[in-house]
Amino acid sequence: MKNCHNTENLQQPTVGFLLCGNLFEDFFDTIGVSLEDFRTKFRGSYQFGYIEALRLAGVRTVLFYVSARVSTPVRFKHEPSGAEVCILPAPSVHRSFRYICRLFPFLKRQMTGSIDSYLVLPLRVLNQELRREGCSAILFQDYENPSFDICVLLGKMMHLPVFATFQAGSPRSRLEPPIRQLVIKGCTGLIIASQAEMLRVKTHYKISSTKLARIFNPVDVTAWQAIDRNVARSKLEIPINARVAAFHGRISINHKGLDILLEAWKQICKERPGKDLRLLLIGTGSDAEELQQRITAMQLQGVIWINQFINDRSLIQQYLSAADVYCLASRNEGFPVAPIEAMACGLPVVATDVPGIPEILEFGEASGGLVVPCENPLALAEALGRFLDNEAWASELDRSARSRAEECFSLEVIGNQLRDFLIDKEIPVVKDEKAS
Repeated sequence: MKNCHNTENLQQPTVGFLLCGNLFEDFFDTIGVSLEDFRTKFRGSYQFGYIEALRLAGVRTVLFYVSARVSTPVRFKHEPSGAEVCILPAPSVHRSFRYICRLFPFLKRQMTGSIDSYLVLPLRVLNQELRREGCSAILFQDYENPSFDICVLLGKMMHLPVFATFQAGSPRSRLEPPIRQLVIKGCTGLIIASQAEMLRVKTHYKISSTKLARIFNPVDVTAWQAIDRNVARSKLEIPINARVAAFHGRISINHKGLDILLEAWKQICKERPGKDLRLLLIGTGSDAEELQQRITAMQLQGVIWINQFINDRSLIQQYLSAADVYCLASRNEGFPVAPIEAMACGLPVVATDVPGIPEILEFGEASGGLVVPCENPLALAEALGRFLDNEAWASELDRSARSRAEECFSLEVIGNQLRDFLIDKEIPVVKDEKAS
């Protein structure tokens, strides 16, 4: 891995994008992605949509992570996106704290989780690297993560504006809320796609609308294209006449509502005896073993699970193209890109009414899908069943889903909005009539 920094980079406005609420390995180990895999293959996360959108708008992005497996900053170019990446060494105080937590496992997880995130950023090294890269702004992954509190303090010290996105975070312990009130008021701005979340933030933190921008997570809809369904099914050995529902993403049962999805699938199959039904699950994660146990214990029929993290976008498109409907049963989201990727592949979507979904499927069927109540397997089963029972209607919504993805979530549109807010700060304030 070599240093990719050069003086030409300083001619562009540069955003330091921090995904440092915990260690790099805390997440990537759970999906089997090594640092080398990340450098050469990984692209399955929302931040790469941000990076490409900003690039098209003339803004350079440097991604920052923290790892306990490096002793000095490691810099390299992320090959799939061309983004520059800097892996920072975890500070000694963070290493010591984790050692203490291993010695005393009975300590409350919520409290230790908050403290862990408060300690994870190596401030001196991060300060040096932000200056070295010529960053004109800091963008953090989630404003309700303790590390964001530290970022805002660092921004004040460096005289840099500090922004954050909303990716479904929430306070972990009683330690955070009083600090967060001051931090939110002290930051430069927040990027929030969900109207409901924007109203919550304005009400809870009592901050000015000038600090908020309603900007969707971008998706490269030109790169996400469906292939012929018959070809896709042939490669997966799925019968042409089968009816298929699909999900792709991290296997986190509670977060992604996969227990709800399995209950719904059981109900769907029970109501349609003799019908060839398939549930296609794509992804892995820390709950993979538990998910397999649930599938076995429930004796579910027709479940096809690709239990691996897939970096190859064309392969994911092949799996999605084999389906008739996409399902997201999440209990919590910020603004999920997975259903937009499915919509770009011409799949109608059934999703729970978590943050972001009402915006993605703003006009219901006209947007290419249906929104159902969270944690309601019967409602989920009924909505999925409508698509599985009515092939002609599902095909009509295929086109609506693709059109919605093209019109609302393109890199060009979102990139200009991000630049206006992060660099030029001219984005119009979204007026929320409910909050006024």
